[in-house]
Amino acid sequence: MQLARVIGQAVATVKHPSMQGWKLLVVQPLHEGQPDGEPLVAVDAAGAGDKDVVMLSSDGAFARTLVNDRKTPVRWTIMGVVDHR
Repeated sequence: MQLARVIGQAVATVKHPSMQGWKLLVVQPLHEGQPDGEPLVAVDAAGAGDKDVVMLSSDGAFARTLVNDRKTPVRWTIMGVVDHR
């Protein structure tokens, strides 16, 4: 699991059938609160919004279960939104 900040949305007119109906967000991985690496596209399972800090997972088993397709190309999923209170 890794933290990342939502920096935008991805829109695709054509995508794998397992991704139909899912919101795709562009996220910037973080390390100690600073950008770390290149931005990624992730399927949002948590209802994240712009600039939210989120918990990312690259667990393929979770992604396959989430989208209900064992052949999905989804790698990154947003599992939760970090509460800063």
